[in-house]
This record gives sequence, C-alpha cells and structure tokens, in this order.
Amino acid sequence: MADGEESWYLCKLLRFFYSLFFPGLIVCGTLCMCLVIVLWGIRLLLQRKKKLVSTSKNGKNQMVIAFFHPYCNAGGGGERVLWCALRALQKKYPEAVYVVYTGDVNVSGQQILEGAFRRFNIRLIHPVQFVFLRKRYLVEDSLYPHFTLLGQSLGSIFLGWEALMQCVPDVYIDSMGYAFTLPLFKYIGGCQVGSYVHYPTISTDMLSVVKNQNIGFNNAAFITRNPFLSKVKLIYYYLFAFIYGLVGSCSDVVMVNSSWTLNHILSLWKVGNCTNIVYPPCDVQTFLDIPLHEKKVTPGHLLVSVGQFRPEKNHPLQIRAFAKLLNKKMVESSPSLKLVLIGGCRNKDDELRVNQLRRLSEDLGVQEYVEFKINIPFDELKNYLSEATIGLHTMWNEHFGIGVVECMAAGTIILAHNSGGPKLDIVVPHEGDITGFLAESEEDYAETIAHILSMSAEKRLQIRKSARASVSRFSDQEFEVTFLSSVEKLFK
Repeated sequence: MADGEESWYLCKLLRFFYSLFFPGLIVCGTLCMCLVIVLWGIRLLLQRKKKLVSTSKNGKNQMVIAFFHPYCNAGGGGERVLWCALRALQKKYPEAVYVVYTGDVNVSGQQILEGAFRRFNIRLIHPVQFVFLRKRYLVEDSLYPHFTLLGQSLGSIFLGWEALMQCVPDVYIDSMGYAFTLPLFKYIGGCQVGSYVHYPTISTDMLSVVKNQNIGFNNAAFITRNPFLSKVKLIYYYLFAFIYGLVGSCSDVVMVNSSWTLNHILSLWKVGNCTNIVYPPCDVQTFLDIPLHEKKVTPGHLLVSVGQFRPEKNHPLQIRAFAKLLNKKMVESSPSLKLVLIGGCRNKDDELRVNQLRRLSEDLGVQEYVEFKINIPFDELKNYLSEATIGLHTMWNEHFGIGVVECMAAGTIILAHNSGGPKLDIVVPHEGDITGFLAESEEDYAETIAHILSMSAEKRLQIRKSARASVSRFSDQEFEVTFLSSVEKLFK
C-alpha cells in the first residue's frame, strides 16, 4: 500500500514538472528574445552615436581608431608597443581620429604624452584623444584575493562597457590583454577588433603548475598542500581557459609578441588563420652609440635589472643570487660589485613591493650594494646600461622581454631566465656565436655571474658584438612593418 502511494506521489510530481516545462520554455524563449532586441537596440544607438563622432567639420566621415590600454601611463614594454603602434598608424592613416582608453585619471593627456617621450623617446605625429575611465579599479588584482583571473576578466567587461559608452570606434585594438572586451566591441559596438597579446591571461604552463601542485606566485602553498583544493582550482582553470578561448576567437586580427605566446594562443584561441608574431619594438637604434668596450669610470662591475616591479618579474631571485655571489666570494680580484634594479611602479602595490625588496636586501646584508631606481627618465636608463657589465632578468616564462633586448643592444651581457621569450626568441645564437646566458635557480645565477666576470675583456667584447648584431630584428622599423601588415585586414 505504501509503495503504491509513493508511486502515485512520484507520478503526480512528474506531471507537475511536465506541466511547467512548456511554460518555462516559452518564458525562457521570451526573455532571450527580449535580451536580443535590447542588445540590438543598443547596437543601433551606438552606431548612430559613432556616426556623429566620426563626422568631421567638413562633413566627411573620419575613421576612429581606439586602443584599450587602461595603464597607458606606466613605463613598461607594453606601453612602448602602444605608442609605437599609434605612431605607425598615424603615418599610414593621417586622417583618422585616434583614441586611447585609459584609467590614468590623475594625469592629463598632455602629461601622458610627455611621459611617453621621456621614458621611450617616442613623440606622436598627430593628436590623440584620451577617454578617461573611472572604473579601472575593477581590473586591479588587489580587488580579487580569490578567483583573481575571473574577477579581473569580469571587471574588464564593465570597464570596456564604460569605454564603449563614451566613444564608439570603427577599429578597436586591445593592446593590454583584456580579451573579454573583444566580443563587447565586436557584437555590441559593431567594430573591427584586433588584439596584441603580450601574455595570455591563462596558459597551459599555469595549468601544469596547478596540476603538478607546484608553488608559484599565482598558486598559493595552502592550495598545493591540499589535493581537493588543487583539483577544484584545476577545474576552475580549465573552465576559464575554455571561456578565454571563446572570447579570444572573436578577434579579427591577433598579434602575439613571441613564439612562446604564439604557441599558447594557438592552443587556446584556435585562430591560426589570423594570428601573427609581431615582435615588440625595442629602441635598438638609440643604444647603438654606446661604445662596446668596457668603461671603467668606477672600479668594479655594475649589474642592472630592467623591468616593472611586478610579482612575476621575480626580483627577489636577483637579490638572493647577488647575495649568494657576495657571500660565497665567487668573484676574485674584483674590487666591488653593485646591483641596480631599474623599473616602473604602476600603483601602491608596486611601491609596497619595492619596499619589501629593500627589506630583503637588508635581511641578506647586501643593502649597501643594491640600489633601486624608480620611473627614471630614458637618458638615465641609457646611462646605467652604458656602464653595466651584466644585465639581469629573472622572470619565469617571460612572454618576450624588451628589457633583455635593450640590455643586449646597449652592450651589456645578458643573463636571463631559461624559459619563455628569452629562451626561444632572444638569447639565441647569432651566426653560431653566443649572444648571452640563461639560468634558473639562485645557484645558477650566482655561478653564471661569476663565470661572466671571470672572462677576459676580449671574450666579453665578442659576446657583446654578437648580441648587438642579433637584435636588429627587434627594432622600431621592423615592428612598424610587421604591425601594419598584420592590422591591414581591419581597415578593408
């Protein structure tokens, strides 16, 4: 009897859900149609707004070309790509209107341009309009202590929406890696969209770090020690990688900065037919007037590091390796050594990071041999490179490494991390000759520095010459040619 009642209740419950199926389907379909109509209406309004903005005083339509670069006033290699790309396009399309979406609300447009000239020796040919975004905090990693990738990506959609509401371009280029803005500008804004990828938001290397439960700056120790949390994070990464691939595939033109980035983007975005390597522009020519022979203005040797003070740059490894070098007295007959860390600070987090590095040098007892140079002018950077014997780079899987190229062009012997762009594209033999050195651990770096300093001046000169000859393929001129060739599809 009880079994019969249970069957009756089960049948009744199934009939109830079945009765809701078709009404639910109709409601869902109606909501989807309403959403499509609303989005289509927004697109029509934006298209009308675009026509009003792009009409010049003489009544002719002007093409509006916009770059999405929320941190355009920073002093890193990505910003150099932005200004060189703008200069190249202005040469080819002088009649167009150029817009930069930026979150640098504390400075004026003129100050941003002056900063680009001071840091990179780049001056644009025609005016640029800056659209200042107030919601840049939505893409700050500090806002998302957990699920950082997802939080920043969703935040970039809101930031992109703010940008789109203020200016609707004809051509939209994301030059900072915010792939989640691409469908927004393509399907809602009706723009031709392109992207220059410096570093994939997620990569197969990041997946392997979590899968193998290795500790990293983006994989905390408490997760690596817990198998369950590691599996949950791995699932989260795989799902995010899938969505990242979908939004990235919306791009009409994809440019990547190195062979390492190319391999990851091809794997994730699967848009090989419109993807090209465009090496970032390095101011090679500016460094060629630096003499290759070693200057001995002061006794001893100067070691320099060039790169923004971001966690992935792994500046602590440089200080620890330097301390190991001094403590073990690996360098004989050398009166003094000095390490100078040169880089840009984007925000308070970067400034805090520099203070932590200062404390680290104090803890290791090498503070009097370590200096920090923050946001220095280009001429001062060049002066340091002209006096340095060795240039240091310690980022694991650096996507490219403009600082590495600058060191080689300036005539310093580079010691870079044995991974990523430096390994695959930059510190490679030139006509069979050595162009630099690669290392991984503290011990590797300390021993290699000692090896370089123990070389004769003639041997170091030979390496300098080979390195300088090899970096011509990373010049501003080469960048302009390959960049314009790649984006040509956006203007047809």
